[in-house]
Amino acid sequence: MSAFWGELIGTMILIALGGGVCAGVALKRSYAANSGWIVIAMGWGLAVAMAAYAVGPISGAHLNPALTVGMALIGKFPWADVPAYIAAQLLGAMAGAALVYLHYLPHWKLTEDAAAKLGVFATGPAAPHLFGNLISEIIGTFILVLVILAIGANELTAGLGPFIVGFLIVSIGLSLGGTTGYAINPARDLGPRIMHMLLPIPGKGGSNWAYAWVPVAGPMIGGALGGLFYKTVFLGQADTLVWVVSGIVLVIVIIALLTSRRDGKVSAQARL
Repeated sequence: MSAFWGELIGTMILIALGGGVCAGVALKRSYAANSGWIVIAMGWGLAVAMAAYAVGPISGAHLNPALTVGMALIGKFPWADVPAYIAAQLLGAMAGAALVYLHYLPHWKLTEDAAAKLGVFATGPAAPHLFGNLISEIIGTFILVLVILAIGANELTAGLGPFIVGFLIVSIGLSLGGTTGYAINPARDLGPRIMHMLLPIPGKGGSNWAYAWVPVAGPMIGGALGGLFYKTVFLGQADTLVWVVSGIVLVIVIIALLTSRRDGKVSAQARL
Protein backbone atom coordinates (compact mmCIF):
# COMPACT_ATOMS: atom_id res chain seq x y z
CA MET A 1 0.00 0.00 0.00
CA SER A 2 1.25 3.51 -0.82
CA ALA A 3 1.66 6.28 1.75
CA PHE A 4 -1.24 8.15 0.09
CA TRP A 5 -3.63 5.28 0.71
CA GLY A 6 -2.22 4.80 4.18
CA GLU A 7 -3.07 8.39 5.11
CA LEU A 8 -6.49 8.15 3.47
CA ILE A 9 -7.46 4.93 5.23
CA GLY A 10 -5.92 6.01 8.53
CA THR A 11 -7.85 9.29 8.52
CA MET A 12 -11.00 7.41 7.56
CA ILE A 13 -10.55 5.17 10.63
CA LEU A 14 -9.86 8.24 12.79
CA ILE A 15 -13.08 9.98 11.76
CA ALA A 16 -15.20 6.83 11.78
CA LEU A 17 -14.26 6.20 15.42
CA GLY A 18 -13.99 9.85 16.54
CA GLY A 19 -17.11 11.04 14.77
CA GLY A 20 -18.75 7.82 15.88
CA VAL A 21 -18.32 8.61 19.56
CA CYS A 22 -19.74 12.11 18.95
CA ALA A 23 -22.74 10.54 17.25
CA GLY A 24 -23.21 8.02 20.04
CA VAL A 25 -23.27 10.75 22.67
CA ALA A 26 -25.32 13.30 20.70
CA LEU A 27 -28.00 11.32 18.84
CA LYS A 28 -31.31 10.20 20.30
CA ARG A 29 -31.96 6.54 21.11
CA SER A 30 -28.24 5.70 21.11
CA TYR A 31 -27.22 3.63 24.13
CA ALA A 32 -24.37 6.12 24.62
CA ALA A 33 -26.63 9.20 24.51
CA ASN A 34 -25.71 11.96 26.96
CA SER A 35 -22.71 10.04 28.32
CA GLY A 36 -20.66 13.23 28.30
CA TRP A 37 -17.39 14.93 27.51
CA ILE A 38 -15.09 12.36 29.12
CA VAL A 39 -16.49 9.67 26.84
CA ILE A 40 -15.93 11.90 23.81
CA ALA A 41 -12.34 12.71 24.85
CA MET A 42 -11.55 9.04 25.46
CA GLY A 43 -13.20 8.06 22.18
CA TRP A 44 -11.11 10.51 20.18
CA GLY A 45 -7.91 9.47 21.94
CA LEU A 46 -8.54 5.82 21.18
CA ALA A 47 -9.51 6.73 17.61
CA VAL A 48 -6.14 8.40 17.04
CA ALA A 49 -4.28 5.47 18.60
CA MET A 50 -6.12 2.82 16.56
CA ALA A 51 -5.68 4.75 13.31
CA ALA A 52 -1.98 5.22 14.03
CA TYR A 53 -1.52 1.53 14.76
CA ALA A 54 -3.31 0.67 11.51
CA VAL A 55 -1.25 2.81 9.12
CA GLY A 56 1.81 4.00 11.06
CA PRO A 57 4.17 1.57 9.33
CA ILE A 58 2.78 2.62 5.93
CA SER A 59 2.61 6.42 6.03
CA GLY A 60 3.82 7.46 9.47
CA ALA A 61 0.19 8.15 10.41
CA HIS A 62 0.20 11.95 10.30
CA LEU A 63 -3.61 11.97 9.81
CA ASN A 64 -3.51 15.76 10.22
CA PRO A 65 -2.39 18.53 7.80
CA ALA A 66 -1.16 20.62 10.75
CA LEU A 67 1.24 17.86 11.78
CA THR A 68 2.35 17.27 8.18
CA VAL A 69 3.13 20.97 7.63
CA GLY A 70 4.72 21.33 11.07
CA MET A 71 7.08 18.43 10.34
CA ALA A 72 7.88 19.77 6.86
CA LEU A 73 8.77 23.18 8.29
CA ILE A 74 11.49 21.66 10.46
CA GLY A 75 12.86 19.32 7.82
CA LYS A 76 11.39 16.09 9.19
CA PHE A 77 9.13 15.54 6.17
CA PRO A 78 9.67 16.35 2.46
CA TRP A 79 7.67 19.31 1.13
CA ALA A 80 7.13 17.46 -2.14
CA ASP A 81 4.91 14.95 -0.32
CA VAL A 82 2.84 17.51 1.59
CA PRO A 83 0.10 18.10 -1.04
CA ALA A 84 -0.57 14.37 -1.48
CA TYR A 85 -0.73 13.81 2.27
CA ILE A 86 -3.16 16.68 2.81
CA ALA A 87 -5.35 15.50 -0.06
CA ALA A 88 -5.40 11.97 1.36
CA GLN A 89 -6.24 13.26 4.83
CA LEU A 90 -9.15 15.36 3.55
CA LEU A 91 -10.56 12.53 1.42
CA GLY A 92 -10.14 10.08 4.28
CA ALA A 93 -11.97 12.41 6.66
CA MET A 94 -14.85 12.68 4.18
CA ALA A 95 -15.00 8.88 3.84
CA GLY A 96 -14.97 8.44 7.62
CA ALA A 97 -17.82 10.94 8.00
CA ALA A 98 -19.84 9.01 5.43
CA LEU A 99 -19.34 5.83 7.47
CA VAL A 100 -20.61 7.58 10.60
CA TYR A 101 -23.69 8.76 8.70
CA LEU A 102 -24.44 5.24 7.49
CA HIS A 103 -23.75 3.60 10.84
CA TYR A 104 -26.22 5.85 12.67
CA LEU A 105 -28.74 5.97 9.80
CA PRO A 106 -31.96 5.48 11.86
CA HIS A 107 -30.94 8.02 14.49
CA TRP A 108 -30.88 11.18 12.36
CA LYS A 109 -34.68 11.30 12.07
CA LEU A 110 -35.06 10.63 15.79
CA THR A 111 -32.87 13.63 16.73
CA GLU A 112 -34.55 17.02 16.40
CA ASP A 113 -31.56 19.17 17.42
CA ALA A 114 -29.81 20.41 14.26
CA ALA A 115 -26.83 21.66 16.26
CA ALA A 116 -26.32 18.20 17.75
CA LYS A 117 -26.29 16.71 14.26
CA LEU A 118 -23.70 19.22 13.07
CA GLY A 119 -21.63 18.49 16.17
CA VAL A 120 -21.27 14.88 15.06
CA PHE A 121 -19.39 16.10 11.99
CA ALA A 122 -17.74 19.42 12.83
CA THR A 123 -16.57 21.45 15.80
CA GLY A 124 -18.07 24.67 17.11
CA PRO A 125 -17.39 27.18 19.88
CA ALA A 126 -18.91 26.86 23.33
CA ALA A 127 -18.70 30.66 23.62
CA PRO A 128 -18.66 32.22 20.11
CA HIS A 129 -15.78 34.65 19.76
CA LEU A 130 -13.90 34.16 16.51
CA PHE A 131 -10.50 35.44 17.59
CA GLY A 132 -10.72 33.82 21.01
CA ASN A 133 -11.78 30.55 19.40
CA LEU A 134 -8.88 30.85 16.95
CA ILE A 135 -6.44 31.25 19.83
CA SER A 136 -7.86 28.10 21.46
CA GLU A 137 -7.24 26.09 18.31
CA ILE A 138 -3.74 27.54 17.96
CA ILE A 139 -2.83 26.63 21.54
CA GLY A 140 -4.30 23.14 21.35
CA THR A 141 -2.50 22.31 18.11
CA PHE A 142 0.74 23.89 19.31
CA ILE A 143 0.68 21.51 22.28
CA LEU A 144 -0.25 18.59 20.02
CA VAL A 145 2.62 18.99 17.55
CA LEU A 146 5.19 20.01 20.15
CA VAL A 147 4.48 17.02 22.38
CA ILE A 148 4.29 14.54 19.47
CA LEU A 149 7.76 15.65 18.38
CA ALA A 150 9.01 15.47 21.97
CA ILE A 151 7.55 11.98 22.42
CA GLY A 152 9.37 10.88 19.27
CA ALA A 153 12.68 11.84 20.87
CA ASN A 154 12.16 9.29 23.67
CA GLU A 155 13.30 5.70 23.59
CA LEU A 156 10.04 3.79 23.75
CA THR A 157 9.16 0.13 23.75
CA ALA A 158 8.31 -0.92 20.20
CA GLY A 159 4.68 -0.21 19.39
CA LEU A 160 4.03 2.04 22.38
CA GLY A 161 4.13 5.38 20.52
CA PRO A 162 0.56 5.45 19.12
CA PHE A 163 -0.86 4.52 22.52
CA ILE A 164 0.92 7.46 24.17
CA VAL A 165 -0.19 9.85 21.41
CA GLY A 166 -3.74 8.65 21.98
CA PHE A 167 -3.47 9.67 25.62
CA LEU A 168 -2.09 13.04 24.49
CA ILE A 169 -5.34 13.54 22.55
CA VAL A 170 -7.35 12.62 25.65
CA SER A 171 -5.32 15.09 27.71
CA ILE A 172 -5.82 17.92 25.22
CA GLY A 173 -9.52 17.13 25.03
CA LEU A 174 -10.02 17.14 28.79
CA SER A 175 -7.86 20.20 29.50
CA LEU A 176 -8.23 22.40 26.41
CA GLY A 177 -11.09 20.98 24.37
CA GLY A 178 -14.01 22.56 26.19
CA THR A 179 -13.77 25.88 24.36
CA THR A 180 -14.06 24.84 20.71
CA GLY A 181 -14.40 21.06 20.69
CA TYR A 182 -10.67 20.86 19.86
CA ALA A 183 -10.52 20.25 16.13
CA ILE A 184 -6.69 20.57 16.26
CA ASN A 185 -6.80 19.09 12.74
CA PRO A 186 -8.07 20.92 9.62
CA ALA A 187 -9.00 17.69 7.82
CA ARG A 188 -10.89 16.38 10.86
CA ASP A 189 -13.21 19.40 10.73
CA LEU A 190 -13.35 20.41 7.06
CA GLY A 191 -13.87 16.95 5.53
CA PRO A 192 -16.83 16.00 7.78
CA ARG A 193 -18.28 19.52 7.50
CA ILE A 194 -18.35 19.10 3.72
CA MET A 195 -20.10 15.75 4.16
CA HIS A 196 -22.62 17.33 6.54
CA MET A 197 -23.45 19.77 3.75
CA LEU A 198 -23.72 17.03 1.10
CA LEU A 199 -25.42 14.15 2.93
CA PRO A 200 -29.24 13.87 3.07
CA ILE A 201 -29.49 14.24 6.86
CA PRO A 202 -33.08 14.98 7.95
CA GLY A 203 -33.45 18.37 9.66
CA LYS A 204 -29.74 19.04 9.62
CA GLY A 205 -29.76 22.82 9.28
CA GLY A 206 -26.73 24.77 8.06
CA SER A 207 -23.09 23.71 8.23
CA ASN A 208 -21.89 26.94 9.93
CA TRP A 209 -19.45 27.92 7.19
CA ALA A 210 -18.94 31.33 8.81
CA TYR A 211 -16.98 29.54 11.55
CA ALA A 212 -15.34 26.88 9.36
CA TRP A 213 -12.14 28.86 8.76
CA VAL A 214 -11.26 28.82 12.49
CA PRO A 215 -10.61 25.03 12.80
CA VAL A 216 -8.55 25.22 9.61
CA ALA A 217 -6.45 28.35 10.19
CA GLY A 218 -5.97 27.83 13.95
CA PRO A 219 -4.50 24.32 13.70
CA MET A 220 -2.29 25.24 10.75
CA ILE A 221 -0.80 28.19 12.66
CA GLY A 222 -0.52 26.19 15.89
CA GLY A 223 1.06 23.21 14.13
CA ALA A 224 3.62 25.41 12.41
CA LEU A 225 4.45 27.18 15.67
CA GLY A 226 4.72 23.87 17.55
CA GLY A 227 7.15 22.43 15.03
CA LEU A 228 9.29 25.56 14.85
CA PHE A 229 9.31 25.94 18.64
CA TYR A 230 10.54 22.37 19.01
CA LYS A 231 13.30 22.94 16.47
CA THR A 232 14.41 26.24 18.00
CA VAL A 233 14.10 25.49 21.72
CA PHE A 234 14.41 21.70 22.07
CA LEU A 235 16.95 21.11 19.31
CA GLY A 236 18.71 24.48 19.60
CA GLN A 237 18.50 25.08 15.85
CA ALA A 238 17.57 28.73 15.31
CA ASP A 239 14.98 29.29 12.60
CA THR A 240 13.76 32.73 11.53
CA LEU A 241 10.38 31.23 10.62
CA VAL A 242 9.62 30.79 14.31
CA TRP A 243 9.71 34.56 14.72
CA VAL A 244 7.47 35.07 11.69
CA VAL A 245 4.85 32.63 12.97
CA SER A 246 5.19 34.00 16.52
CA GLY A 247 4.59 37.49 15.14
CA ILE A 248 1.41 36.29 13.42
CA VAL A 249 0.19 34.73 16.65
CA LEU A 250 1.01 37.90 18.61
CA VAL A 251 -1.02 40.01 16.18
CA ILE A 252 -3.95 37.59 16.53
CA VAL A 253 -3.73 37.74 20.34
CA ILE A 254 -3.72 41.56 20.30
CA ILE A 255 -6.73 41.63 17.98
CA ALA A 256 -8.52 39.11 20.18
CA LEU A 257 -7.88 41.18 23.30
CA LEU A 258 -9.05 44.39 21.62
CA THR A 259 -12.14 42.63 20.32
CA SER A 260 -12.91 41.24 23.77
CA ARG A 261 -12.61 44.68 25.34
CA ARG A 262 -14.88 46.18 22.69
CA ASP A 263 -17.47 43.44 23.11
CA GLY A 264 -17.33 43.89 26.88
CA LYS A 265 -17.99 47.62 26.57
CA VAL A 266 -20.89 47.01 24.18
CA SER A 267 -22.41 44.50 26.60
CA ALA A 268 -22.01 46.88 29.52
CA GLN A 269 -23.68 49.71 27.57
CA ALA A 270 -26.51 47.37 26.58
CA ARG A 271 -27.14 46.53 30.26
CA LEU A 272 -27.29 50.23 31.10
